[in-house]
Amino acid sequence: MTKAIVKCPDRFVETEIDGEVVLMDLESADFFSLTGPAFDVWQLIDGTRDKAAIVSSLAADYDAPDEAITPDVDAFLAEMVGACFLRGD
Repeated sequence: MTKAIVKCPDRFVETEIDGEVVLMDLESADFFSLTGPAFDVWQLIDGTRDKAAIVSSLAADYDAPDEAITPDVDAFLAEMVGACFLRGD
């Protein structure tokens, strides 16, 4: 993903409770619970950042190299694209 990552809010509803985001798929009624790094990634998806910006921000927050963060971010973004919660390239 090289363009800004964009949420598809018409596909889900979300609620934030005590450091957790709960997403409900409006089509299937499946729930996703986002905590820890997944929560952090989700919060960074604001329609202006691309994957590189998200990885860079997380790397700074977690004091880790981009290369250590990238595989987990890729996996999370792929899951969210697969759930149709994000627009993918």
